Amino acid sequence: MEKKNLVNNLGIRKDIFELPFSPIREVARSAVNQEDVVQFWFGEPDVSTPEFIRSAAKLSLDLGETFYAPNSGLLPLRETICDYMNRLYETSICTEQVTVSVSGMNALMISAQTLIPYGSKVVVVLPCWPNIPAVQHIIGAEVEGVPLKMKEEGWSLDLDQLFDACDNNTSAIIINSPNNPSGWMMSSDEQKAVLEFARKSGIWIISDEVYARISFNLDHSPSFCEVVKDEDRVIIVNSFSKSWAMTGWRLGWITAPSKLETQLEKLTEYNVAGPPTFIQQGGIIALKEGETFIRENNKRYLKALSRFKEWADSQERIEFCVPEAAFYAFFKIRDCNESLSMAKNILKNYGVGLAPGCAFGPQFDSYLRLCYATSIPKLERGLERLDEWLQSFK
Repeated sequence: MEKKNLVNNLGIRKDIFELPFSPIREVARSAVNQEDVVQFWFGEPDVSTPEFIRSAAKLSLDLGETFYAPNSGLLPLRETICDYMNRLYETSICTEQVTVSVSGMNALMISAQTLIPYGSKVVVVLPCWPNIPAVQHIIGAEVEGVPLKMKEEGWSLDLDQLFDACDNNTSAIIINSPNNPSGWMMSSDEQKAVLEFARKSGIWIISDEVYARISFNLDHSPSFCEVVKDEDRVIIVNSFSKSWAMTGWRLGWITAPSKLETQLEKLTEYNVAGPPTFIQQGGIIALKEGETFIRENNKRYLKALSRFKEWADSQERIEFCVPEAAFYAFFKIRDCNESLSMAKNILKNYGVGLAPGCAFGPQFDSYLRLCYATSIPKLERGLERLDEWLQSFK
């Protein structure tokens, strides 16, 4: 009996069984027994969470704060999130609009569970983190991607193409800005145009803004929270992972219309019950005391980006648009269109771990992604090895 039929006989959903692993994880798993790999495949800072955040969590543990927290999150954390966002964006967000989540990933999942009907269509701006379309497939939605275009002046989104992709069966538009992997950043005017279209069409907007503070020319990227009204059909997803170097903590939050508070609370209960109390205490201190850390880290990222650009400019086979934000170099290899094979080859023969472009959309199979949230010495080691790989084409 074929394995596929055997699995189906066991009652596993066909669409879940056929759901592929992320190609990024596929590359990483292939290096389990390989030594001396310079890893750039995952999107996380190379520094540990700051001591002042760790101390807050440790103090909470020492105080015995190990019990269940409210499904929507500790009220002091929700209040701190409101204070942080209102200070940053000059808004008037209230606690009823904020739900604490177990990571940005969990926030995306419960947002989709709340809003996306089975069999409806979701329009996603590409390239994007592979988990975003995967979530829609898991809940039984159809996904249509609208790709950004790489031009000399940078990445751009054709709004007419985005709007044309929507039809009567479209339940949501998902936008990740600042964008993983391209570093593209949506302007406030573009956000207003998408919001106006969504208002007329009755379509939800899910805005993934987890890289909002990793912006090189602005204190923060433009946010939908700056242009929405409370009744607008907009959900904004944020995470502590990137800006505060808290990837392993699994803590994020949702900003949504207050009418969704009870629904998001229910789904949090049925998915995870809520983030651990002591981790939420770390989140409170991160928001209150983390501005210096964010600024210093962004300076590090900008230096690494500058070094990568210098290297990319010296390579004939590479096309690269300098990102406006986030901490990724998403670059095209001319005359190559099998990024998964490319990434595995680079890993096996040159000891550099990169993310394949196909993970972010089929249109980007000639691209690779490098996370430069790392030290200059480590980046230099990786670039030297990539030099060797590129030389092998000649």
